[in-house]
Amino acid sequence: MQAFTATVNATEYPPQLKHKVIFQTFQELKPSEAMLLINDHDPVPLRFQFESMYKDQFDWEYIEQGPELFRVKIGKLAL
Repeated sequence: MQAFTATVNATEYPPQLKHKVIFQTFQELKPSEAMLLINDHDPVPLRFQFESMYKDQFDWEYIEQGPELFRVKIGKLAL
């Protein structure tokens, strides 16, 4: 069992707030901490945004890859 500092269940937020909440939660992580993202579709576009905004500052690990539920560990790397 992995420990996460925060969990964001994106299915609980309206579309216009999802990314805002996810990025805000990531920004509040300390180095070496991780959050769990739960979503009802593969968050590939979100990963591209992370790569654009936080290049080399995060790691991305699928815990579960569908078909109905996606769970992703997003960690903040220590620099």
